[in-house]
Amino acid sequence: MTRIYLAGPFFSEKQIDRIHRVEQALQNNATVDSFFSPMETNTTDNAGKQGTPEWARLVYQLDTKEIDRADVVCAVSDFTHQNMDSGTAFEVGYAAASHKPIIVLQELDEPLNLMIGQALHYYTKSVDQIASYDFKLLPQQAYTGKTF
Repeated sequence: MTRIYLAGPFFSEKQIDRIHRVEQALQNNATVDSFFSPMETNTTDNAGKQGTPEWARLVYQLDTKEIDRADVVCAVSDFTHQNMDSGTAFEVGYAAASHKPIIVLQELDEPLNLMIGQALHYYTKSVDQIASYDFKLLPQQAYTGKTF
């Protein structure tokens, strides 16, 4: 059973659209049994009033628990220019420390932080590759672009 944790920013319409496209790709991928998308839970009011310390604590606990449960982390690196969203960067670091394979999608043509580039297992610029990626065999593809 392959369970995916989907990390990525969802603060603008463009970012939300990108997350929805990756969710659809994961749903259509026959090698994915299930996935967790924080966008679907962190923006609801289930955990208390958004922005409060209680809400933050519950979101942190839920997200780290779901990374622990995941077999693979799929991360969207696109945020603002060459910078990854700090929450996504934390999730990638947490996954790397947990020795989980990290699949990174970067649609924008920007350099990638060397720490993300070195932590990833597979790099792609295409949501279509997420839809066809074999999450059971986990082929590798290094990032070979410009880093900072």
